[in-house]
Amino acid sequence: MSRQREIVVIRRDVRAESIPDGTVIELPAGTRAQITQALGSSFTVYVEGYLLRIAGVDADALGKEPPAPLVIPDNVSPEDLKGLVWQTLKTCYDPEIPVDIVALGLVYVCDVLPMDEERFRISLKMTVTAPGCGMGEGIAQEVQDKLEALPHVGQVDMEIVFDPPWDRSMMSEEAELMLGL
Repeated sequence: MSRQREIVVIRRDVRAESIPDGTVIELPAGTRAQITQALGSSFTVYVEGYLLRIAGVDADALGKEPPAPLVIPDNVSPEDLKGLVWQTLKTCYDPEIPVDIVALGLVYVCDVLPMDEERFRISLKMTVTAPGCGMGEGIAQEVQDKLEALPHVGQVDMEIVFDPPWDRSMMSEEAELMLGL
């Protein structure tokens, strides 16, 4: 995980999402790219004037190792599950901003509710930094995938909301310091 910019040559054809609109494109092998962000479970690269997001599972196309997965204990108590959910959310990053979605203040509601004796339903309301952000669905899918992989999670209900609208005042002090604000 790094914020240092590094030039790489794409080693194989790889799928990427254009930032901020989310358009999927194919980058051919041999393309020069600059890694601008390698946080969470994806990479942000700069290619010929465009920012693109490449999934961590495709790290080999950049000559990198996939980002380390979150270490999850085998036996998680129901009491610990909510903390694990928040820890997981902190591994999800806006691809344009080197700060996780929790520190950015994008998560409005996160409830862990019992479904039965062993499984829980996670109810999440989150937003994006701008209503027209095309990366919202991609970020939401990453969150959903990571939360569904947690032990004892039977269902994840996620809603992207725009009320209240996000603004800088919702960021944590840590996020403001990281961004130099």
